[in-house]
Amino acid sequence: MTISMTGFAAGKGHGAGVSWTWDLRSVNGKGLDLRLRVPDWIDGLEVALRAELGRALTRGNVSLTLKVTRDLAAAEVVRVNPLVLQGVLAALAQVEAAAMAQGVTMGQPTPADVLAMRGVLESGTTDEDTAPLRTAILADLPALLAEFTAMRAAEGAALAGVIAGQLDQIDSLRHAAQEAVAARRTSQAETLRAQIARLLDVATAVDEARLAQELAMIAVKTDVTEELDRLAAHVQAARALLAEPGAVGRKFDFLMQEFMREANTLCSKAQDMALTRIGLDLKTVIDQMREQVQNVE
Repeated sequence: MTISMTGFAAGKGHGAGVSWTWDLRSVNGKGLDLRLRVPDWIDGLEVALRAELGRALTRGNVSLTLKVTRDLAAAEVVRVNPLVLQGVLAALAQVEAAAMAQGVTMGQPTPADVLAMRGVLESGTTDEDTAPLRTAILADLPALLAEFTAMRAAEGAALAGVIAGQLDQIDSLRHAAQEAVAARRTSQAETLRAQIARLLDVATAVDEARLAQELAMIAVKTDVTEELDRLAAHVQAARALLAEPGAVGRKFDFLMQEFMREANTLCSKAQDMALTRIGLDLKTVIDQMREQVQNVE
């Protein structure tokens, strides 16, 4: 089954006095690149998430965002930060002294004004142990991964259909190339006979061995039988990869290089308008298929 590297999943969870939201998405990549944005105050969470994602995924640029919100019902305490308060009062005294030196009278700040200043009040939970929260979040991860992998599998099935159609096109063009080669053989023989006749008309002596050697070299340079045979083998190998379980993207990447190599050689050996046109069509389809293969895990 072909798996796509494109996927998305979102979810919500609740436990240990907090609620959270998940956002997991991925696009194609050469390897597995995990980018996590998770609360760093939950001890060991990021390490555990990376391990779980690494076991579930093989390739792709994957980003995971986890937002955690404390429930209103969670026990919270509010306390004054003595260091910040001392600094704020000292700053107020300095301002008041400077104002008096300039003959400016200022109103006295109220305790509420002081408490409203940034950092004077800080809040926190009565329970600082984040292990229960980490456990609750990790217990919610399998459901998110199941949704995520299901989408990647669905995308992969659609991708496999597109690639299978392109393989059919390549095979059809290969058959057309075989027919073009057969048609070229007749016209090529007539062209060679005409060229040899002109050569014999102007030449005083012809080296029969050299002539046979040149004809053999021309035949070798224009023979595309091996290229067409290898294209058939590549099509068969690609169809087998589509049915193979697991990550096959890297194998497909290599196979696409071989497809393009045969198409390029076919064009260089064509020496025939019809065969050249088929070779160019082959290159177009192969290039389109290579773009699709880039998304295969």
